[in-house]
Amino acid sequence: MISKSFNSTKLKYYPTTNNNTFHFDHVHIIWNQQVPLHQQQTWELSYIITGSGARIIGDIVENFSKGEIILIPPNIPHCWSFDESVHDDEGKIENITIVIENDFLISCKNLFPELYSSISELQSNENAVSFEGELLEKLQALMASMVHQDRIERLSSFIKLLQLISHCKEMHIVGRPIVENKKEKKLQEIHLFILRNFQGNISLEQIAKSVGMQKSSFCVFFKRMTGKSFFTYLTEFRIESSCEMLLKTKLSVAEICIASGFNDIPYYNRVFKKVKNMTPTQYRKSEKVNSEFLFHNSISN
Repeated sequence: MISKSFNSTKLKYYPTTNNNTFHFDHVHIIWNQQVPLHQQQTWELSYIITGSGARIIGDIVENFSKGEIILIPPNIPHCWSFDESVHDDEGKIENITIVIENDFLISCKNLFPELYSSISELQSNENAVSFEGELLEKLQALMASMVHQDRIERLSSFIKLLQLISHCKEMHIVGRPIVENKKEKKLQEIHLFILRNFQGNISLEQIAKSVGMQKSSFCVFFKRMTGKSFFTYLTEFRIESSCEMLLKTKLSVAEICIASGFNDIPYYNRVFKKVKNMTPTQYRKSEKVNSEFLFHNSISN
């Protein structure tokens, strides 16, 4: 099941520390011990080694899986909600986070002309991005190696990271800054409520009450902000969550049906086929075949 580890919809701000130029954090913890929704004035580079689930970064809610590396600019709210059933042999998830002081980047630009172009390119990015392809593999190897390095060695590796990500073209946007207004804040509260409760029954009255609105006003607001009705959005979210479980777990279709918020297996199958043009079982088999084809094709090339 997707983690229900959010204890509050209130955004948390974490103070920066001036003891280090950047902070390296390698955690191996129980799935529900992650930091809640937060933002800070620093850059953040996060690598998910073990675990999957759903994440919120700025204005985007998406599923995630192990292996992804995401760069988050300052002042973009974000959090990861981990799937309880996806973990290592110790029942834990694992990730690496590098927190980078913007003052440090500015100092590097002033002290090392060789880094000026790379850092300026990095600082020009306003969106959270994930990396792909060969670059992702290099970043994974480099960040994993930093676990066993001392502070001086990590500084050297960090400079290599800067060089790799600054001129990267193999990436896509996974989050954008949120304009601080009442409408966007209310929509984010709705997304958080869905993330915490989509596995159970959610009535229109419940979701509207959670953001202090009447049902009719809520329906108009949600449709205007997303272009979809609330229940259409919720159904699509549950289907996408079930897709992740079909690919990342060995749970049966019946178990996934319940875990993704559907109480009736025939109904789940009908909705899934309508959205994906195939049954859950066919989806699981076809995606597995596609993955194997891409793997063997990459080896042969």
